[in-house]
Amino acid sequence: MILTPVKQAAGHLDRYFSLIERLDHPHDRLSIGLLESDSSDGTFAALEARLAELRERFAAVTLVQRNFDFQMPPGTPRWAPPLQLSRRVVLAKSRNYLLFAALAEEDWVLWIDVDVYDYAPDILRRMLATGKEIVHPHCVTEYGGQTFDWNAWRNFGRERMDSLRGGPELVRLDAVGGTMLLIKADLHRYGLIFPPYLYGRESRFARNPSPFSPIGPGEVETEGLGMMAKDMGIELWGMPNLEIVHLNE
Repeated sequence: MILTPVKQAAGHLDRYFSLIERLDHPHDRLSIGLLESDSSDGTFAALEARLAELRERFAAVTLVQRNFDFQMPPGTPRWAPPLQLSRRVVLAKSRNYLLFAALAEEDWVLWIDVDVYDYAPDILRRMLATGKEIVHPHCVTEYGGQTFDWNAWRNFGRERMDSLRGGPELVRLDAVGGTMLLIKADLHRYGLIFPPYLYGRESRFARNPSPFSPIGPGEVETEGLGMMAKDMGIELWGMPNLEIVHLNE
């Protein structure tokens, strides 16, 4: 199941669905789940208009709407430090809501951000071939360029994916991002979620203190999921040489 929370995403939908269509995984073995929230650009209506066509080609398609009444101030980048914690708490809630609404009998969950710009048609097959339960490719601003997703790291945040490029195809991580993230579905069923709160203050893997927390160590959303997985005894794996592209916006 491909899961994607969307917001103000009308301009990204054509590219998003064209990339999914290019995947070499059989479409009748793929499900899609989408959650729209807090949009004013017609994103939900645009998704509704696609439902009938999508349901003809994919195993199942779920569309839900849930507003969280959160907006970044006009002109403020989404990575602005004073709003990072609030923004990612809402994103964690969005991911969890979508997960519980859409997941049925699928074996795997592939999280993809709606504004990822490019990835290879065989990327899902290559991640599945690792045999690992949690796998993160390397999200960059252009092929061979700088890392975009700084939420995938190890060694208390000192090593990101760009510093691991050119070495082994698989590396252990201590935290993951969500631009693209493959997770064994049973891990979610066992309780692995995206914490909408600072998780892992006592975890030996957490940064101390977290740059997103004004009150001390702990991680939220995808990095919180990474901490939780580690505490559950589940390893996280990155593929620093398998790149996907996210425009640097």
